[in-house]
Amino acid sequence: MTNPITVLVTGASGFTGRHMVDFLQARGHRVAGLACDLTDPAAVREAVLQAQPDHVVHLAALSFVGHGNAEEFYRVNVLGTLNLLEALAALPRPPQRVLVASSANVYGTPGVEVIDESICPAPVNHYACSKLAMEHMVRTFGERLPIVLTRPFNYTGVGQDEKFLIPKIVSHFRRRAPFIELGNLDVSRDFSDVRDVVTIYAHLLLEAGTEVCGQTFNVCSGQAHSLREVLALTEQLSGHRLEVRVNPAFVRANEVPRLLGSGEKLRRYTGFSPRIPLAQMLEWMLGSGLAL
Repeated sequence: MTNPITVLVTGASGFTGRHMVDFLQARGHRVAGLACDLTDPAAVREAVLQAQPDHVVHLAALSFVGHGNAEEFYRVNVLGTLNLLEALAALPRPPQRVLVASSANVYGTPGVEVIDESICPAPVNHYACSKLAMEHMVRTFGERLPIVLTRPFNYTGVGQDEKFLIPKIVSHFRRRAPFIELGNLDVSRDFSDVRDVVTIYAHLLLEAGTEVCGQTFNVCSGQAHSLREVLALTEQLSGHRLEVRVNPAFVRANEVPRLLGSGEKLRRYTGFSPRIPLAQMLEWMLGSGLAL
C-alpha cells in the first residue's frame, strides 16, 4: 500500500480550510495544518520542515474587505505568503504542487460584462491591493516552486462568519428575525458553494496535469445574482418574510457594483466548474444545525 499524500493546508481552521480538510481526509489524504503565525518567518520555516508536505494549499489570509487595519492586509497576505514560499522552496524535497488562493477582487470594476483572466487587474480596496501584490510576489517563485494561482469570486456555505453577506442573511431568516439591516441592495455577485470551490482546488492541486502550473484561474459560477434576488430566494425557501432596512453605514464608497466571472479557462484545463446552484446552497445553509 502506498503512503498517503501529505497536504499542508494553511488556514485549516478557517471557513474554507475546514471544508478543504474534510474533503482531503475523506479521500484518504494526510492533512497537516500550519499551526503558527504566518508573519513569523522562523516559526513558518519550522512548521513547514515538520510537515514535509507533498502538496500545499495556501488559504490563510486576512479576507474581510471591511477590516479596519490596512497595514495588516499587506503583512498577512503579502509578507505571510512570502514567508511560506521561502520555507517551501528551502525544503530538501520541495512540494509537487502549491495552490495559492488570491481573489477576484483584484479585478476591481473593469467595466466589462464578464471578467476573464485576460482583464487587467485594477483593485479598489486594500484587501484587493494586497492580494494583487501577493500574486506578483508569488510569480517570482515560478522557477523554484510549481505554483497554481486561483482567483475565486464570491463563495459561501455552512460555517462562514456572519460578518459576510450571505451567512448574515441566512442567519436572519433562520431565526425568523423581524428585520435586517443591509447596505446597497443592487450589488450583484457571482456566488459559488464552498463545496464546489474545495473540489476544484483539490483537482488543481492533486489531479490536473503540470500544464496548470504557472497559470491563474478564475473560480466562479458564471452567473451573477443581485442582493435583492438572494433575499427573495431565501424568503421563498424559508417561508419567512422580514423587513429590509438600508443602513447608510453599510454602504461602501468603493463598492464594486457587479462581479461576474468567466470560468472558461478552468473548464478548458480541467473540465471542472462549480455545479451547485444558488438555491441548493441556500437550502443547505438554512437547514444546517451548525453555527453560521
